[in-house]
Amino acid sequence: MSRPGNPENAGSGHPASAGLLEKLLAGVRPEFRRDVLAFAADDPVFGGAACRVGMCGRVSFSSTGLCNAHYQRWSKQGRPALGGFSAAASPLTGARLRGHGDAPGGRHPDGASSVDLRDLPPQLRLEMQYALQSRRDEMAGKARPRVVQKIVRLLADSPARSLLDQPVQEWCRDFSLRPRSSERGLLSYAHRAAGDLARGHGWDAEYPHDTWRLRSLGIGGPHAALRFGRIPQPWLKDLAKRWTRSRLTTGISPSLARSSLTAVTRFGQFLRIAGEDMQLSDIDRELLERYLAYLGTAVPGTRDRIMHVGQLNMFLQAVRRDQGDGGRLPATAAIFREDYPRPPELLPRFLAEHVMAQVEDPASLDKWKDPNWRLITVILIRCGLRISSAVSLAFDCIVTDAAGAPCLRYSNTKMKREALVPVDDELCQMIRDHQKQVLSRWPGKAVPVLFPRTKANIDGTRPVGSTSYRAALYRWLDDCDVRDELGQPLHLTPHQWRHTLGTRLINRDVPQHVVQKILDHDSAQMTAHYARLSDKTVRDHWEKARKVGAEGQPVQVRADGPLGDAAWTGQRLSRATQALPNGYCQLPAVKSCPHANSCLTCPMFVTTAEFLPQHHAQRQATLQIITAAEANGQARVAEMNRQVAGNLDKIIATLEDEGTDEKEAAASAS
Repeated sequence: MSRPGNPENAGSGHPASAGLLEKLLAGVRPEFRRDVLAFAADDPVFGGAACRVGMCGRVSFSSTGLCNAHYQRWSKQGRPALGGFSAAASPLTGARLRGHGDAPGGRHPDGASSVDLRDLPPQLRLEMQYALQSRRDEMAGKARPRVVQKIVRLLADSPARSLLDQPVQEWCRDFSLRPRSSERGLLSYAHRAAGDLARGHGWDAEYPHDTWRLRSLGIGGPHAALRFGRIPQPWLKDLAKRWTRSRLTTGISPSLARSSLTAVTRFGQFLRIAGEDMQLSDIDRELLERYLAYLGTAVPGTRDRIMHVGQLNMFLQAVRRDQGDGGRLPATAAIFREDYPRPPELLPRFLAEHVMAQVEDPASLDKWKDPNWRLITVILIRCGLRISSAVSLAFDCIVTDAAGAPCLRYSNTKMKREALVPVDDELCQMIRDHQKQVLSRWPGKAVPVLFPRTKANIDGTRPVGSTSYRAALYRWLDDCDVRDELGQPLHLTPHQWRHTLGTRLINRDVPQHVVQKILDHDSAQMTAHYARLSDKTVRDHWEKARKVGAEGQPVQVRADGPLGDAAWTGQRLSRATQALPNGYCQLPAVKSCPHANSCLTCPMFVTTAEFLPQHHAQRQATLQIITAAEANGQARVAEMNRQVAGNLDKIIATLEDEGTDEKEAAASAS
């Protein structure tokens, strides 16, 4: 069905496409302003170059240069180097060079392929030309001319004058396009390209709308949009937009911006319940108390409630700061520290060693079909990176320190800074080998990322996604049949390997400040969480130490006694709650001591060899007190201190004998 016409006189009645025609006329370049677009066989996006496997003849479809059939075979073989695979692979039965249909929209004798747009109305033709031009510019993925031609035929047979005449979901339903099909993907892309051009880019284009497209603001990430339409009150929506724009320009992550918007949206929905005509001046302490009670039932998760309270508090502070002298937010509209729900005590999230033995088994790692996923898994286990940092590693991520030792340079996506972590020679070589495989897929190109996507990534600039890795991880765990202590199939998250590495380092006596540096924690409190998980190691240190009582007798401390409940920190021997300058008190902290200031005559006293210097100093001071007391006729004072001195002599003798025995045992062993 032909609809000739002059593009300058064409237009669409749909409000979304208002002014779009002028932008199309100015935006479509001359090489795409043609009724029939011809593409060379080696065109990176629209070309139909033959599969790189000799004598195959099928058309390649991805950045690998393989046809679909050979791509599947290559994936099943673990995605080896493409050069070796192409040389060793055999042609498939029934292989033939597939064109893109008969002309129009077919293959010319010189190997070029074409798309005929003459049947489209003028504006729709320009929209398709602009979409194909954008596809070429982005180099994100291929667009087969035969797929383009099919979409063109469907649009030509419809009454449409613009892609924006209706939402893309309705187009796909009218054309019966299957989910995840190439046709559906291309039509969605063309619709989005036309919509983006019509709406424009930047803050001036996005701010007036209730849905902000983050890509239009130059913000990447898993969250494509922020939606303000669910906030019932216009005044609250305006304040939320101002606050969100201010925070986005300071560099907060899209996920945090989305959480903040969720908190304000829920507060707005509560205000609608509280009263239809609620205004900013109605927000006082009494209303906030009602809202906090409402959150207790509307949001069951404690951490989610903490997020809602915290973000609303920040929002109210920003409103009060920016509202000026004529502000309307009452001074009583305040949230206090005690309003926050008490966070639950975090349970240990490290993985047991028998689970790690299954995960780190070379036979299990070899079951990864994608080398990207295999290497990411090893990096997560050995380096403790967050998954967002691992998938975004730069291609040249290996650097050497002053001593020539290899380190992994990465972007700490949470703290927004670069960090380094030492790596062993084996992992360094694995990364080097992986870099060679990446270069074999994009020869002669400067690939910026270590883990480029396999599909929709013609120039190798797009990294794999964390969501894709998680989906592959769960499939891999099923293939490896990883099970827990009870023999049940195990479900783990990538972040648990970070917890496991921190706990392993603490258990191996790595100083806590070193663990903090390796994991790039912002504070020692974060690292201390792993130290609290290493009770077994610290208890082992305590149990190995020689402990003697006030009279020098050996002491056995029960594991379930008061010392067993002491708070341990770091890799060194900690102090009990009632720590003394020269030992420990076994008396439970809840009981009062009847032997005030006389620990060396107290049956609850216990000490170790580490306090020998204090014992020698106290013995010398005690002897001086005895001499002075005898000279002054203070017989009671002298007698009490003689008992202390006697106990000190026994303690010192016992502890020094223990040290001598250990030295003799070590000498005989050598």
